[in-house]
Amino acid sequence: MTETTSSPDPLMVDLDALEGLVEIQTEATVSRTVLRAEGVKVVLFAFDAGQELTEHTAAMPVLLQVLRGRLEVTADGRAVDLRPGGLIHLTTRAPHAVHAVEPSILALTMLGAR
Repeated sequence: MTETTSSPDPLMVDLDALEGLVEIQTEATVSRTVLRAEGVKVVLFAFDAGQELTEHTAAMPVLLQVLRGRLEVTADGRAVDLRPGGLIHLTTRAPHAVHAVEPSILALTMLGAR
């Protein structure tokens, strides 16, 4: 499977069944970029239970959405229990951390300049 890009620059890009584009591996966190297009980049993360991304920031606004499992996302002095169907928006350079409560798949959407 290869990453979908905007070259040549189509007017519409679609991906089916995002959850199947990355696999959870024992005691690991795996990431895979699945889309690069005008103003957006989508990276899938697969976390085994207990895996985490320690506090960090992003150079652009981001959206976090769980496709499978359960994550605890901490930012702005609070923790959010993120499950499928939930969505978190983080502003540029907002310090945040992600902890997998159970094996999980996360879609990270990086939003570029308009």
